[in-house]
Amino acid sequence: MLSPLPVQSMLKDYGLFPKKGFGQNFLVDDTYLQRIVEAAGVGAQDEVLEIGAGLGSLTRYLAVCAAKVCAVEMDSRFMPVLKKVLKDFSNITLVNADMMKTDPGACVSRSGYLVVANIPYYITSALIRHLLEAEAKPARMALTIQKEVAQRICAKPGDLSLLALSVQVFGSPRVALAIPAGAFYPAPKVDSAVLIVELLEKPLIPQELLVEFFSLAKSAFSHKRKMLHNALAGYAGLGGAGATRLLEMAGIEPDRRAQTLSLEEWGRLAAASKKVRAET
Repeated sequence: MLSPLPVQSMLKDYGLFPKKGFGQNFLVDDTYLQRIVEAAGVGAQDEVLEIGAGLGSLTRYLAVCAAKVCAVEMDSRFMPVLKKVLKDFSNITLVNADMMKTDPGACVSRSGYLVVANIPYYITSALIRHLLEAEAKPARMALTIQKEVAQRICAKPGDLSLLALSVQVFGSPRVALAIPAGAFYPAPKVDSAVLIVELLEKPLIPQELLVEFFSLAKSAFSHKRKMLHNALAGYAGLGGAGATRLLEMAGIEPDRRAQTLSLEEWGRLAAASKKVRAET
């Protein structure tokens, strides 16, 4: 059992303070730190990529259970304290970098690694896309994110969002653990949850259609209150006639709305769209 880190006094001793611009909220309840590692299924043979190491609270628990841990922290102010806190662990590599500008493959030695992170709320969507579209993909992700965002990612057809589609096309998400706001310092305004995403061997939509799929979905969800026919009429200059033909080819009713389509239907729509646009 590791001793809890005195987060508030450490911040004071090092003259540090959480930056709102970086979305810095430190998980200070060790019970939840342990439960995150358990929920992630970290084992003795696993290589782990941690994003947002902060003061090293979660990093320590990961290092106890995993073979290797690459802890990435973009805020250079925290590097001195991280080096001190983690000095007794030989299986941790510290990287001072912005993960959004870093290839995950540069941080790990092989595919099939695990991502375990308490990520800033404000980059949730972009970071998930960055990780899932990288060439070196993780086998599983355990992300501590805003509870409402985690629930939205797990939505079913009828209540889907662009973010939910962006994750579900690559893997199966589930909420494994709820964490109250009071478990963090400073406490955020909302509760958090640990989202587990089990990555699929192949995306549910063929690789050659992914660009078309994301372009279509982005266009449709930007007008999600409109019927698909009207929402897609402005996509790539299709116009009303082009949108009608596109939906007919995909076998989708024109009065449907974007949030009601399944991934299988989005795949048919992307295939039809690519064909229609190739003919124009």
